[in-house]
Amino acid sequence: MNSELQRPIRPAKITDGMTVSQLTDSLKDCAFGAGRLWEAVDIYREMVSDRECTKFFGLAGAMVPAGMRQIVSDLIRDREIDILVTTGANLVHDIIESLGLHHYKGTDATDDVELKHNSINRIYDVFLPEEHFSRLEETLQPMFRELPQKLSISGFLAHIGGKLEDENSILRSAYDMGVPVYCPAIQDSIIGLQAWLYKQAKPLEVDVFSDMKGLIDRCYEAKRAGVLIVGGGVPKNFILQSMLVTPKSFDYAIQLTLDRPETGGLSGATLDEARSWGKVGENARSVTVYSDATITLPIIIAAAKSGQTKSF
Repeated sequence: MNSELQRPIRPAKITDGMTVSQLTDSLKDCAFGAGRLWEAVDIYREMVSDRECTKFFGLAGAMVPAGMRQIVSDLIRDREIDILVTTGANLVHDIIESLGLHHYKGTDATDDVELKHNSINRIYDVFLPEEHFSRLEETLQPMFRELPQKLSISGFLAHIGGKLEDENSILRSAYDMGVPVYCPAIQDSIIGLQAWLYKQAKPLEVDVFSDMKGLIDRCYEAKRAGVLIVGGGVPKNFILQSMLVTPKSFDYAIQLTLDRPETGGLSGATLDEARSWGKVGENARSVTVYSDATITLPIIIAAAKSGQTKSF
């Protein structure tokens, strides 16, 4: 028989009372997104159980407003994230939630002009009162006054995280667990805007290049490296390019995205394409799951946690 004809498709079977892990395991011999979802779970299980693997996590998209904040925070506290790279927007919404201010369920079929007149901001089907940003400003400006005059972006974020009282906060969890949070495009956020406003009257210097040494040192020191990328954009590239100045590459890689590769954009670029750059290893285990990450991320994490006892 041809080598391509070794794995017959086996239908998934749903049973009463099955766990999330049992559900994803039943997809093992299915095709399309189902088979990729099982493979992502299997790779993730292997990655987090590998004691010598440094685990990177890339977080793009509006995942915190959509309700994924607690998952990321728990992964940090469970030591399943060693290095977090994210967008400024996710951190803005993390701080807002840490202040006890909520995002609200809305609808994408609405009158946006009416929302504007009511001082409500919309993120697809999430509503956010404009007044929350005033509370954010009231929180951040005093924090800036306590900052050293010169520090890195990760140091800047660690300072903010240490001031937050909400233990469910991503930034607070990272601070407590000693996990560095890198946000190379932080100026592209309300945090960046507030820092700029503060800087108009008082000294504040953030070195945007100083984080590179700590990140690349971790890459050099890693015996093996794995990454879970939610979305794409700056976090994806910042993580993957970190291996380019080392003789190493990622041994495990999972990407959850809805973007397509045909446009040549980074967010849709396949992990196989990353092999050509030496970012992902030639023999690395990798998979891209094309689906809404607010669906796939919780399923992957829940399946991995219910299907394997932690070894650390």
